[in-house]
Amino acid sequence: MKTTLFSILFTFTSFFLFSQEPAGYYDSASGLTGYQLKTELSNIISNGHNARSYNDLYAGYETTDSDNYYEKDGTVLDIYSENPAGTDPYEYHHHQQTCGNYSSEGDCYNREHLMPQSWFSSASPMKSDIHHVVPSDGKVNGMRGHYPLADVGSADWTSLNGSKRGTCSDTGYSGIVFEPIDEFKGDIARIYFYMATRYEDRIGSWENANLDGSDPVLDGSSDHVFEDWYLEVLLRWHHQDPVSQREIDRNNAAYDYQGNRNPFIDHPEWVDAIWNPSSDTEAPSIPQNLTVMATTENSISISWDASTDNQSVSSYSIYVDGNSAGSTTSTSYTISGLLPSTTYTICVKAQDNAGNISDCSDSLSATTQTSPYVLNEDFDSCPNMAFTAISEASDKDWVCIDQYGENDSPAIQINGYHENESSKDWLITTQPINFDNYSNETFSAFFAYTYGDTPLEVVYSSDYDGGNTPSNFIWTPLPNVNMETPNKSNNPVEFTIDNADISSISGTVYIAFKYFTEGYAPTRWNVDSVKIYAEENSSGINDNGLTKLTIYPNPTNDGTINLKLSQSYPELKITIYDISGKQIEKIDGKERKKIRISGLKPGFYFVNLVTRGQRLTKKIIVK
Repeated sequence: MKTTLFSILFTFTSFFLFSQEPAGYYDSASGLTGYQLKTELSNIISNGHNARSYNDLYAGYETTDSDNYYEKDGTVLDIYSENPAGTDPYEYHHHQQTCGNYSSEGDCYNREHLMPQSWFSSASPMKSDIHHVVPSDGKVNGMRGHYPLADVGSADWTSLNGSKRGTCSDTGYSGIVFEPIDEFKGDIARIYFYMATRYEDRIGSWENANLDGSDPVLDGSSDHVFEDWYLEVLLRWHHQDPVSQREIDRNNAAYDYQGNRNPFIDHPEWVDAIWNPSSDTEAPSIPQNLTVMATTENSISISWDASTDNQSVSSYSIYVDGNSAGSTTSTSYTISGLLPSTTYTICVKAQDNAGNISDCSDSLSATTQTSPYVLNEDFDSCPNMAFTAISEASDKDWVCIDQYGENDSPAIQINGYHENESSKDWLITTQPINFDNYSNETFSAFFAYTYGDTPLEVVYSSDYDGGNTPSNFIWTPLPNVNMETPNKSNNPVEFTIDNADISSISGTVYIAFKYFTEGYAPTRWNVDSVKIYAEENSSGINDNGLTKLTIYPNPTNDGTINLKLSQSYPELKITIYDISGKQIEKIDGKERKKIRISGLKPGFYFVNLVTRGQRLTKKIIVK
């Protein structure tokens, strides 16, 4: 997957939040172990559980199961179709393509009970418990049926993301099972431990409800709950796939939705305390000799010496500025999605197969390189892109697509084919660029056109005010950018502009793609890999106060941040972005030295201040 980078808008994927359980939520379980701990946790998570209706689940999925972690596009996060290493085979948007009938993957999505409904006769509140009822492609859900979730040896069916059904390979059972991909095995194990705990008072009666589903999994007890072979599977999945940020966020959202939590996400060590109390309790040694191997403008590569353990080290967790940034089984890691020219504090923890975690290594400070680009947009993270689409005429507009960009990657497209209807469509940089801050600027981009002979222009304006009527302002062709004129070809014609010299531009300008047609010979244009390279001109930014910014309190505990500048500015604009790059708030800061921002929810944010000749971005934390 490509990484979208703009000097203001970034996809901030390396910073994560810790689980936010309410103060005192688990106090009554303090000091308990074994089945006593399990029973007390059952009391805690049963109290406050506000059972929602089965129909409510689709609305709940908007907060519990949106993809803010892989494609980061807000689509439905389905564990049976998600491809963590690349493009998903298909995707669903919330409340669209809900099942319904299906015959193939990608037809529709529905609600998958990870503990099938047949185990508990579709009774409430289990039927609508969002902790274990997840969105799923209808076809894959149907192929899973009510088979146990375990490891497959010989598959008789495999989904497009690699989930599979077939003969069990785990010692102790030889029937048919269904195996999810490794990315979500720990998630599922912790959900099963939740179900065993939340429904401790009734799960003992589910064993014989389904002979090829519940009977091989459950042992008919209310304390141990699982057959020994299956408990080994769940413990292994739990240890090999530690709690992820996606689980933490889902647990928090589920708590907001129905009033209870999964304690094994908040405290994964409780799994062993209940089901494996005689397990290894010795943590690995602390990783040593943490070293920076390489840096780029948005990544830092690190390595360290291997830890030792009385059993074996299973993985290492990387922390950036005190927050989880990923894990690996090797002794090196590349942290990506970082800001250019920014210093980060990094440390590493070791974990063993029993879930024991070492203390953090000695901290290391590392600084990313300065980005050579003031604009670098490949449209992989729409709508979090560096451009704004504006249509002054017709119902056609610029839209993000999943292909037809450079090397058939995602792109942005204007499909003007609509005869006898005029179009006035613009794709304009969301923020202006001050060329006086840079030197040796060049422009590069990929283009593809099909049909018609309507040209696409690349232009800039120094008087545009950022509004919805760009035609009212003066736009000049970008120097040395020679665009091809479409030749009515029915097959896509591709071309690139490579490092066109645009250094003659001065002042603060917006860059735009301009598409105007009267509808007689409209053209479909695709645009990708838009880059403006520049060398920063240190004399271009006047240090007359913008860099002398005080942010307090930071971190904040009440959602309120104060900004204090050493002087006021006549044209200051302040924009707040969340960790995904989504704009949260825009403030007119002109002629103000102090600005108060309130109502921010817990998380990481970025404050961007822009005035003519100056730009500054700062990170803030709301606890």
